[in-house]
Amino acid sequence: MFGLVDGNNFYASCERVFQPALRGVPLVVLSNNDGCAIARSAEAKALGIKMGQPAHELKHLVRRNGLQMRSANFGLYGDMSGRVVAILRDAAPRVEVYSIDESFIDLDGVRNRLQFARDLRQRVHRWTGIPNCIGIGPTKTLAKLANKVAKSADGVIDLGDAAYRDSVLRTFPVGDLWGVGRRLAPRLEAMGISTAAALRDAPADDILAAFGVTLARTQRELQGHPCMELEEVEPDRQQIMVSRSFADRVEDHEAVAQALATFAVRACEKLRARGLVAAGVWVFAHSDVFRPELRQHNASRTVGLPASTADTTVVLGVVRKLLRGLLRDGIGYKKAGVALLDLARPDELQADLFGPTVVGNERLMATMDRINQKFGRGTAGLGASGWQARPAWGMRQHMLSPNYTTSVHEIPPARC
Repeated sequence: MFGLVDGNNFYASCERVFQPALRGVPLVVLSNNDGCAIARSAEAKALGIKMGQPAHELKHLVRRNGLQMRSANFGLYGDMSGRVVAILRDAAPRVEVYSIDESFIDLDGVRNRLQFARDLRQRVHRWTGIPNCIGIGPTKTLAKLANKVAKSADGVIDLGDAAYRDSVLRTFPVGDLWGVGRRLAPRLEAMGISTAAALRDAPADDILAAFGVTLARTQRELQGHPCMELEEVEPDRQQIMVSRSFADRVEDHEAVAQALATFAVRACEKLRARGLVAAGVWVFAHSDVFRPELRQHNASRTVGLPASTADTTVVLGVVRKLLRGLLRDGIGYKKAGVALLDLARPDELQADLFGPTVVGNERLMATMDRINQKFGRGTAGLGASGWQARPAWGMRQHMLSPNYTTSVHEIPPARC
């Protein structure tokens, strides 16, 4: 039996934990460069604000309805997510972190699942301040469905009972199912399948032939047959990318190079944290596609490495070579990024008779990582990134909240 714990309006809820004045008022969290809404409180949804709606279209709601907007603070959200997961790991024997605001838990052997879930829901809210809902079902798909139903109920739904599960599936829209969405829903509805129950009961051969194995697996899960196990360990990634949109268009090639160096440093940190090495590097820089009247250029280069590495200095050398002659004069670049490709674990690589399998200074990288873990990211770094507090290519974050839980200098003071 699976449970899905989901933080309600997670980014907005994280902002409200340390800013009580935001509770009960419409609130949206904006994307990088304060571009569009990526999270909305219930009050903001009631105003008709849509996911992805541009921020400039919301300014009249600030004056008319008291709408509050905040720049995305992913450091805060990640730390709050970790606190929620720590509570779940203490309560359940097995936990799969599915996303920053969702986690599956193993409920096998729990006698009173409803009471357990209600107690856990209250504990998460009381200890972290994050409101949440819990859905329970014999498969992951049914637990996800139950969680959606729980948001409009009392916060906890258990679909373990077959008769109750059938009544819920008969009214649940097929387009709201995990793995269906807007792309497949019109095709299913054209076949007369408009509810989760209709998909469950449709001929399996027809679903497999028309939609493939993924939707066939969803159908089996709706029938109560688990096709997806709990994944306690995240599978190794095939690539790691770090990219950003700049606050303003950047024509200075050196500034773009510093941005790419910064992204390469961060990508290598993520690589080492997962115990992986990379065998390829990809860099790109794009002009402003939203200004077609300006000169456009989408620059991109990829290269394979003679030996895999997780050493930042090696990757920076490759990025520097890829940048030679890549950028054009007079072009204002708006986005750039670095991706590390063909990732693997060092002990899984095929040995080379004529050279080392992995290159790089592991001791130097480990020392830098320990320094940055202890004193904060960016304490130790490399000069190629420019080492500026406010670089020309930095993001626009005019409404950024403090790092309440990750910076000792921004801890909220308590006066009594």
